[in-house]
Amino acid sequence: MKKRVLSLLVDNTSGVLSRVAGLFSRRGYNIDSLTVGETADPRYSRMTIVARGDEMTLDQIMKQLAKLIDVVDIKILEEGTSVSRELVLVKIRVDAQERQDVISIVNVFRGNIIDVGKDSLIVELTGQQSKLDAFLQLLEGHEILELARTGITGLSRGSNDVRYL
Repeated sequence: MKKRVLSLLVDNTSGVLSRVAGLFSRRGYNIDSLTVGETADPRYSRMTIVARGDEMTLDQIMKQLAKLIDVVDIKILEEGTSVSRELVLVKIRVDAQERQDVISIVNVFRGNIIDVGKDSLIVELTGQQSKLDAFLQLLEGHEILELARTGITGLSRGSNDVRYL
């Protein structure tokens, strides 16, 4: 199965997310990751969707998305010609002896400790999925109390294919 990252420019109106998600669910397609946020122009939102499937399935997803009236533009974010990031927040149980070990791991990954409690730390880390996965693997000896990942968001590199409205 192949992974495809899609960047959609959509109308910033109520129901758009529901219509896009409904398109996937009606056809039995899965969304691996979905992020949505308003653009510099408040009339539009950028939606980044990660889906997996064979080439025919992924092409069908593109065609069906293009038919939605709320979808203004669709881009495939290819590795090398785009920049993508993900955010993870991790709450880790630490005692006095473990605290420095976890802080060292966070520093190696250029993460930020955004909350310190008596028996826990909350860490913020952004980067490619592989970086976040490697960070979480190094934490395997520590108890993760809570974990939140945003999913991938991204933009294509350069200014050649920017859609001005």
